[in-house]
Amino acid sequence: MINAHTVSHVTDAATAQIAAAADAAELEQLRVRFLGKKGELTLLMKGLKDVEAEQRKELGAFLNEAKRSVEALLSERLSALTSHAQLARLEAEWIDVTLPVRGVPVAFEPGSLHPLSRVQRELEKIFISLGFEVVDGPEVESEYYNFEALNIPSTHPARDMQDTIWTAGGGLLRTQTSAIQVRALEQRTAPLRIVAPGRCFRYERMDATHEHTFYQMEGMMVDRHVTVGHLIYFMKTLLREIFGAEQKIRLRPGYFPFVEPGFELDIWFRGRWLELLPCGLVHPKVLEYGGIDPSEWQGFAFGLGLSRLVMSRYQIDDIRHLQGGDLRFLKQFA
Repeated sequence: MINAHTVSHVTDAATAQIAAAADAAELEQLRVRFLGKKGELTLLMKGLKDVEAEQRKELGAFLNEAKRSVEALLSERLSALTSHAQLARLEAEWIDVTLPVRGVPVAFEPGSLHPLSRVQRELEKIFISLGFEVVDGPEVESEYYNFEALNIPSTHPARDMQDTIWTAGGGLLRTQTSAIQVRALEQRTAPLRIVAPGRCFRYERMDATHEHTFYQMEGMMVDRHVTVGHLIYFMKTLLREIFGAEQKIRLRPGYFPFVEPGFELDIWFRGRWLELLPCGLVHPKVLEYGGIDPSEWQGFAFGLGLSRLVMSRYQIDDIRHLQGGDLRFLKQFA
């Protein structure tokens, strides 16, 4: 006959055995023993139909509470055992990640510049020799400097092409180093010549020529009477210095909200045209955002794809190699 004493006896037994369980497998056996289809508490529940009606409600509530208590004990014990097992595994498998890799004679393995770093430094030297200053800006940008100040308001369709990665606080990972343009104008005013190398980020599908993280070098010159001829001269000079000889290039009309007129500069690479950099004359509105009078000053700007330039120079066929971290690839440039 089922009564409160029987239920308490089974509950006490379950409590003691669960507390003493050594592992998850033993806990599962206890769960089946007490709560399974033929478990002790389950059978007691089924036996309620034989209890007199006036006692059934009170005894049923007592039995339900006992079942919930056993379920909670099982869950708590499983959590404790799992945590203990994880700590034991971490302790057993702990390694010192600062130790040198086995088999690699680190003391005799000299490091080398990444091809991106190497080309970036060369570009900086070239532009410094042409009177440019190397500047920097934040990678986590504001919407104003990345879009608004570049003549790209919130309703502009050009934003759809940027695949922007936004942050929780309303900022964004800069989609282009052009975001530094107005910052430089505000800080230095005209005339000026600046280049701004750095990482950019876009949420887009990766393939041989596209990556979510890539490198650009923004350049801008602001002075009186600046024309497209000045732009072409500096771009040809740049490519000649980088490749060691005159390069076959072409200018295609291109639309960019922050330049007018705008162009796409392509370079002939391994039998095909490779898009290298957008460029053009700085849009008057961008000058105004930087506090510069466009009736007195003009300028040109360009956004050089550093990653693609490195690919062209070293004949790399997949942009993903550049940040893949594969030492076999990087040692080729040591």
